[in-house]
Amino acid sequence: MPETNQYLHEVAITAIIIKDNKYLITRRSPNKKRFPGKWTVPGGKMETSDYLKLPKDTQFYWYNVLERTLKRETKEEVGLEIGNVEYVTSLARVHEDGSPSLVISCMADFVSGEVKLRPEETDEFAWVSLKVAKKYDLLDGIYDELVMVENKRKGVREEWKRHSA
Repeated sequence: MPETNQYLHEVAITAIIIKDNKYLITRRSPNKKRFPGKWTVPGGKMETSDYLKLPKDTQFYWYNVLERTLKRETKEEVGLEIGNVEYVTSLARVHEDGSPSLVISCMADFVSGEVKLRPEETDEFAWVSLKVAKKYDLLDGIYDELVMVENKRKGVREEWKRHSA
């Protein structure tokens, strides 16, 4: 594995979007470098433009940068407006090329819009219940995150753990 800068991470954020007690999942385009053809949830990478062009909220800081990034990515990737973004869990990975990623997984309410996919990103989508989600070739860990969201909606707070699919 190539040597990496231990302080520099790609930051991504994902949304488990809830609409009518179902969750939006999307299938990654077969042309994607990472996890082609796997089902996952919408999201993407944070960019400095998500905050640098905006006025700071305090003397030193921009607030809600992850939430703003997630709203932008969701709009770009699937055409939906979301709200009430809440933290679910986080995960890290070092990719085959040696680049480390930090992913912040969130849940959010559907606000408006119709799903419009960007073919270079995703080629299919489904609104699924937790039970139906088991039938899809989900990216490892996503089903467990869906269980966490289902439990969180019932008032059960927990850290990520493996759930039998």
